[in-house]
Amino acid sequence: MTAVTYSDIWDLDVFFKGGSDSSDFKNHLKHTEESIKQFALRVNDWTPQNSPEDSKYLKELLEYFEAAAKKLRQAGAFISCLQAQNTADQNAYTLDALVTSLRASFNTAIGAFENLITTITDEGWEQILADEELKNLSFVLTERRERAKEMLSKEEEAIINSLEVDGYHSWGQLYDLIVSKIKVPFIENGKEQKLSVGQAFNKFSSPVREVRAAIFKNWEQAWGEQADFLGKTLNHLSGFRLTVYDKRGWENVLAEPLKINRMKQETLETMWAVISENKQKLVDYLERKAKLLGLKKLSWFDLDAPYGNTESKMSYQEGAEFIEQNFAKFGEKMAVFAKKAFEDQWIEAADRPGKAPGGFCTFFPESEQSRIFMTYSGTPSNVSTLAHELGHGFHTYSMRGIHHLNRMYAMNVAETASTFAEMIVADASVKNAKNEVEKLVLLDDKIQRTVALLMNIHARFLFETRFYEERKLGPVSVESLNELMLQAQKDAYCNALEEYHPLFWASKLHFFITGVPFYNFPYTFGYLFSLGIYAQALEEGKGYEEKYIALLRDTASMTVEDLAQKHLQVNLTQKDFWQKAVGICLDDIDEFLTLTEG
Repeated sequence: MTAVTYSDIWDLDVFFKGGSDSSDFKNHLKHTEESIKQFALRVNDWTPQNSPEDSKYLKELLEYFEAAAKKLRQAGAFISCLQAQNTADQNAYTLDALVTSLRASFNTAIGAFENLITTITDEGWEQILADEELKNLSFVLTERRERAKEMLSKEEEAIINSLEVDGYHSWGQLYDLIVSKIKVPFIENGKEQKLSVGQAFNKFSSPVREVRAAIFKNWEQAWGEQADFLGKTLNHLSGFRLTVYDKRGWENVLAEPLKINRMKQETLETMWAVISENKQKLVDYLERKAKLLGLKKLSWFDLDAPYGNTESKMSYQEGAEFIEQNFAKFGEKMAVFAKKAFEDQWIEAADRPGKAPGGFCTFFPESEQSRIFMTYSGTPSNVSTLAHELGHGFHTYSMRGIHHLNRMYAMNVAETASTFAEMIVADASVKNAKNEVEKLVLLDDKIQRTVALLMNIHARFLFETRFYEERKLGPVSVESLNELMLQAQKDAYCNALEEYHPLFWASKLHFFITGVPFYNFPYTFGYLFSLGIYAQALEEGKGYEEKYIALLRDTASMTVEDLAQKHLQVNLTQKDFWQKAVGICLDDIDEFLTLTEG
């Protein structure tokens, strides 16, 4: 047992004292603006000559880029933390708008830079990348050069970047503002409470069905009351995105997310095909769970219901120590990182009103620190979420010393590290169960995540792809949005549920995130990709940590197909890898079905 009592409130003062009123942060924003201007000036002063001098200038330019990128990321991370810890912090929303404007300026400068490198001849480009200092950046630089060739002119892309501030990102910010105002009524001990959406969401894990049903009814009503505003928000956000795609000549709405995630459409299609082929076992689990709960069929609000009466709740301290102990069984560096995160107050986990829903991990590059946000109430799912977010933190921690360009990994591989960490803790929870009843409870919690990643995320993917096709024809009504979501859920869950959540499109933040389009499928990729890594880790034991870190360090400097080939010796466009990964999930279901027979 550790001698240190961990705080469940994070320390943000180490970055900028005073929260959203911080004078230090205001100064940081001024320095960020100046840094972006310096980078933009250097870009404007460069006319590539297809000579050795280009290598020298490019190296200097990348130093300015890295300085500006780190400052901007530091600012964005701080604001995301402020908004999450207190959704009523109006100053934070004002600051967010300022940073969005700075980001637009930076993106304009980056666009001009990328446009410049397309003017270099292929021979000249090869000579530039032959420079020893630039060799390590060859993948990301070439990737940016090729992507720029598909863009509009420098001037047109600059206009798009400037219009995004109020015509695109502002819609995502409006969503956050609307959500911050939503209160979900709930009667407990005869007294009505007004819960934040984060607090209300945690009630879906209640063992009492009446509680889940009551909160779901009020949840649907609360989101329904805002549906007109949220529908308009989603339509404008997607409309802007589609207009840009149209101008660039991109017919496939998946073109951008696939490029961002550095993966082939063939890989994505193969993954979903294998998942769909194996869904019967997931349906068997849902049917067994319904029977065990005395129901004909589960409803949406039953999906996170714990099986049985569990006493496996852990205090924050206990959860932290459990994570540390089990990370240590995998590797020393992962355990050391977790201990540092807990001791240095990198985590905001307090269960209190006013917090945003969900969880995330964000990185402060100038400080080389992460911050983790969640609402911890002691459930096995909470412990898994905490481990999941620590996995994100370990990913960035493992990439210390790498150039900022080679640290900008895509979301699908980001979810690999988080899911890997989550698997370590979830498996340990099942193995350490005190008795068969607790084992079933923990196994069920683990399978719930499989259902979420293979069915819930699939529903999101089906909804988004269908929604965007309809949106091409014009705005989509709230009624149609509900119908699209309902059908996507029925398809993804193979009609296994009694009642669905047609307003899920409104309540899920991920549909409104402007930073990354099609935010959802990378979760499933990361989950299954991590299972392949996890299987190797189990085979090789504790010595695997160094190989794992080597893979993490490569995640931003090659395609996922090349990453898998190099570190796992597998072909992601073939079904074999995905079938093996899904098979690991199904093993848990087989065990659950065997233990609950009769």
